[in-house]
Amino acid sequence: MSKTIYLDNHATTPLDPRVLEAMLPYFGPRFGNPASRTHRYGWESGKAVELGRQQVAGLIGADPQEIVFTSGATESNNLAIKGAAEELRSRGSHIVSMSTEHKAVLDPIHHLEREGFSATILGPRADGLIDLDEFRASLRPETILASIMFANNEIGVVQPVREIGAICRERGVLFHCDAAQAFGKLPVDLASEPIDLLSFSGHKIYGPKGVGGLFVRRHPVRVRLASQMDGGGHENGYRSGTLNVPGIVGLGAAAAIAGEEMAGESLRLKALRDALKLRLEAALPGLRINGSMEHRLPGNLNVSFAGVDGETLLMSLPDVALSTSAACSSGAMESSSVVRALGATEAEAQASVRFGLGRFTTAEEIDCAAARVIEVVSRIRALTPVG
Repeated sequence: MSKTIYLDNHATTPLDPRVLEAMLPYFGPRFGNPASRTHRYGWESGKAVELGRQQVAGLIGADPQEIVFTSGATESNNLAIKGAAEELRSRGSHIVSMSTEHKAVLDPIHHLEREGFSATILGPRADGLIDLDEFRASLRPETILASIMFANNEIGVVQPVREIGAICRERGVLFHCDAAQAFGKLPVDLASEPIDLLSFSGHKIYGPKGVGGLFVRRHPVRVRLASQMDGGGHENGYRSGTLNVPGIVGLGAAAAIAGEEMAGESLRLKALRDALKLRLEAALPGLRINGSMEHRLPGNLNVSFAGVDGETLLMSLPDVALSTSAACSSGAMESSSVVRALGATEAEAQASVRFGLGRFTTAEEIDCAAARVIEVVSRIRALTPVG
């Protein structure tokens, strides 16, 4: 292979050339601050920001005024969780979430626990999905917020957000959804889906890094949050600071492209993903699929290769950009808590590898990557036989 094959699109996606083209003028002649209301430079930038807001809102069936621009999904999650908790503290202090959430959700919840809030962190079923009966039973009279992600960043499992939201509505609980992996990849219609707060990021949908947003419902009931960044009252008072105009333009352009191409792109990625899965299963016995295949992002495949450490595998594949679910901290390897939560053994969790297919992934690349993975896994197993 003459180049590295990129299959880590859940970590980040390459910038779509069409998005870059839309952004470029705002790095040059259209440099105005949208908060400047008295001249054309500010007016130009202000119009660009509002177009981006409309494009983002259009992708998810929201009102443009329900979109708050941020630096990305991590900031959006913090604003949603901390902002809702602080605003609703007089009503209650209990939060519900899942152990398979991103750290950008779990860490803000743990921060709130240190501030006197309480949290129930539910485990998933073996397929990665939430148990709706267990979720319903976890809600208390003092529960003010539930935060359940739309699609998991490691195993790609898509949660039943409509059903979760309906339960929250019945009980008067706000529902926040981290949709960083689902935004632009799965149909979302917030006009009909009972989600109150939804976080998303630009760089997961072939847009720029450093920009994202939070949907804050205004209709039929207006959600209110305590701001986490003060100093000027920007974004309806929720997020002060000079707006990232080139980033917002790029996010809007990426959202518009996703809306036009999502259906066809999803079918293509699912076909490539399924072909990869079948080829790996045929050549490598002992393959474990982590998470539901039925309820999964079209471009995601997370597997464990029996007898093969994931980090060792990837270090032996410099020509294929993949990701393990493991993180290195202070020199100590930690297996994926998400995969372990599905009931996998420590060895299986340590052996997990995430394939993230994307818009620019080709069938030829999948063929080449599959061949290389099969070759390297077989070689490692020969050197260290299973059992």
